[in-house]
Amino acid sequence: MESIRITERALKQLLAVAAGEGVDLSETMLRLAVAPGGCSGLTYDLGWDTVRRADDELIEADGLSVVLDRRSAACLDGSELDFTDGLEGSGFHFANPQAARTCACGESFGL
Repeated sequence: MESIRITERALKQLLAVAAGEGVDLSETMLRLAVAPGGCSGLTYDLGWDTVRRADDELIEADGLSVVLDRRSAACLDGSELDFTDGLEGSGFHFANPQAARTCACGESFGL
């Protein structure tokens, strides 16, 4: 499994969000997940979690621990998580080579 790459911009923003929300990164991980929903069938989900499950994949990124369940890891294999802040909107975005289709707004995808 190739796993997931987190760009420097995304990492910087994630660390800033954690600091702003008072998240203790020594005890809290970023959970990346794929969930049913959206107009293309699947959506991306990011959130803080303090529990690492037995089947979670763990990724370390410069002081940030990232966990994914087995199904989400397979759907996101080879993806890149980036952060943009520009005229076309700001936020976290996935470049996912597994996605066979995406919706117009880029918030959901299908395999």
